[in-house]
Amino acid sequence: MIATSAVFAVQDGLSLHLGREANIYMVVMVRFWFFAAFAILMAARAPGGLRAAAKSAHPWLQILRGALLIAEICVMVAAFVKLGLIETHAVFISYPLLIAALSGPILGEKVGWRRWLAIFVGFVGIMIILQPGSGVFSIWALLPFAAALMFAVYGLLTRYVARDDGPGVSFFWTGVAGAVAITPLGLMHWQNMSGGDWMLLLTLCCTAIIGHGLLIKAYDVAEASAIQPFAYFQMPFVSLLGFVLFSEVLRLNVLIGSAIVMAAGLFTLWRQRVREKRAGRG
Repeated sequence: MIATSAVFAVQDGLSLHLGREANIYMVVMVRFWFFAAFAILMAARAPGGLRAAAKSAHPWLQILRGALLIAEICVMVAAFVKLGLIETHAVFISYPLLIAALSGPILGEKVGWRRWLAIFVGFVGIMIILQPGSGVFSIWALLPFAAALMFAVYGLLTRYVARDDGPGVSFFWTGVAGAVAITPLGLMHWQNMSGGDWMLLLTLCCTAIIGHGLLIKAYDVAEASAIQPFAYFQMPFVSLLGFVLFSEVLRLNVLIGSAIVMAAGLFTLWRQRVREKRAGRG
């Protein structure tokens, strides 16, 4: 999972560069073409083949998941371009808190007072990062929060469809539905790029495949609740890339706020694991 976070951090750095040099829609489209090809290849090699992978009990929700992920990635890349890697991820790491807050209305799960308190503390951390009313607040800072909200809904829908669809089915639908959703927009914004940028785009596609492959392997050898906290390693990785490659600065309020958000997020993940263990014993 730590290796996955490192690969995804590199992917974000490549997305920032390509988002500045080309356009977001074309970059995301080509990335998802490779993702869809990888998902189809994985499905073809799995028991039952493509027919089994395409057979979903919730096809419309699977399509919605793919569209949400596409929208979230486009918004995140736009945030990278406007805010940089560090400040974007400082706000985006609030998504576990949003998952906890929305798990009640979407999945019907009970959220106890401890997790609600952690959610409140986490959003205090977000306010420290954003500094509304300080004169330095930018409307672009709402982009990573919107991306976090979309990713939280995407994650909750993934858990919902997992009641009837296996992980291979969801993975297949995510890649194919996402590629179909972004292709018209990407083709409308097609543009020529330099040979170097095409090589970086190819590298981006490869990192996406490697990252998802590592993620699949991680979930194969460990419980999701056990390894999910390690996803927070992406924050120091992107911070390092931001420092070294893009001359970004880590402001004190961003450091303090992101530490509060991560602590609150880790607490909600721990409480979820405790609740799942109790439910298992019941």
